[in-house]
Amino acid sequence: MHAFRPLLRNSLFNLFAATLAVAALLAPRTANAEALLLIEADSGKVLQADNATIPWYPASVTKIMTAYVTLKAVKDGKITLDTLVTVSPTAASQSPSKMGFRPGTQLTVDNALKMMLVKSANDMAVVLAEGVGGSIDGFSVMMNDTAKKLGMTQTSYVNPNGLPADGQITSARDLGILARSFLRDLPEYEYFVHIPAIRLGKRVTGNFNKLIGRYPGADGFKTGFICASGYNLVASATRNGRRLIAVVLGANSGTARAVKAAQLLERGFSQDNLSWLRPSLGTVENLVPVDASPPNLREEMCGGHRKRPASDDDDALIATNGGATGSASATGGEAQVTFFTAGLQPPLMKASELMASAPAAAEPVIVYTGPTRTGAALVAAVAADADQQATPKARGKKSRVAKKPDAGSDGKTAAAKPDTAKPDAKGDTKSAAKPAGTKHAAAKPDAAAKPAASGDQAAKPAKPKAATKPAPKPAPNNS
Repeated sequence: MHAFRPLLRNSLFNLFAATLAVAALLAPRTANAEALLLIEADSGKVLQADNATIPWYPASVTKIMTAYVTLKAVKDGKITLDTLVTVSPTAASQSPSKMGFRPGTQLTVDNALKMMLVKSANDMAVVLAEGVGGSIDGFSVMMNDTAKKLGMTQTSYVNPNGLPADGQITSARDLGILARSFLRDLPEYEYFVHIPAIRLGKRVTGNFNKLIGRYPGADGFKTGFICASGYNLVASATRNGRRLIAVVLGANSGTARAVKAAQLLERGFSQDNLSWLRPSLGTVENLVPVDASPPNLREEMCGGHRKRPASDDDDALIATNGGATGSASATGGEAQVTFFTAGLQPPLMKASELMASAPAAAEPVIVYTGPTRTGAALVAAVAADADQQATPKARGKKSRVAKKPDAGSDGKTAAAKPDTAKPDAKGDTKSAAKPAGTKHAAAKPDAAAKPAASGDQAAKPAKPKAATKPAPKPAPNNS
């Protein structure tokens, strides 16, 4: 009997240690840590959950619900993808990121959805809200009704784009439910959430979701960022017919959220053979909500310690990870082994290196303003949008001609203007050629002589205008 006591003690110790390991997994982490969730898309089975039911500010992942409500209206026959929606003054006044169209501009629901989901355009979210729900408030009611029907018990909406507002709250749990519902209820429209890039006129914008085109099998969803929420990401990927959904809330950079999501997904895909060793966490709907206030990460995300303003398209690599996947900095201190079966898991892929690489080559999807067009009409619409991109910028440069020399920046000569305009829009150089004869006629008589071939009198009256313009311009100096 005495011989069995050491064995019994060792067995009890091992059992106790295993119990503690499982308890550590199931216990929620502190509220100021990020929230992580990994689920199976088909079954809703939870593979990992850390702070998944702590309330969180959604930021632009709100737009998943905006797209869901809009596309449900399309599926139900209330509108079509070709329905024209109009940019209102309210939509045009939204904070960036946005497309920046003038009030009165019309475009299709199809194009507005693509711009909203790829560029995370806040103005397009309002355009869709007003087009489908009549107003922001009316659409918010639709969003909240939909959330209730889907079982998103921790979610409330007051706007369609996720810009900071009291009462705009969700959780990783609810976002997992929403992503599952999108795939289940709108399979014919899921291509909207994995468009790699869009092209408007000459401008190409890549998807802020860095997994698309980089992580093998990545096929959705949406990013989000405001100072209070940190960097959020809902991502999905499919491998060998199995689809997983990862939710990351509160990461410290755009790259960090992508790295964390890739690591979550990789764990999920690599642990099929070890499922019998892991404790069952149930389904995402059965996760128990935590009654708490959302953590406010404003100081951490947007405090003075940051070298540049944070934004949703932040593409800076985590400075301390040195490109090495699985470092503490890359995972926010997250343990490399999720369960107590250390040593049995296959090694994780180098997610940070993958996110730092260039995305796979893909043809951007063309978007445009106006009604649905094809063929030659589409080509003309793209050209018209390219011209509009150039024209407002050229006018803006004119209004700042007198200010630039005051600030001590470039602008001493007429030749400097087109060069500074090039990064914004290649067409600026063409539009800048017209005022060359009027604004700098004295400095460049030869340049002014060319338009004179069509009539010197057309250029001469312009000189008094050029002489009168500089007078008011120096008054409002830029700070």
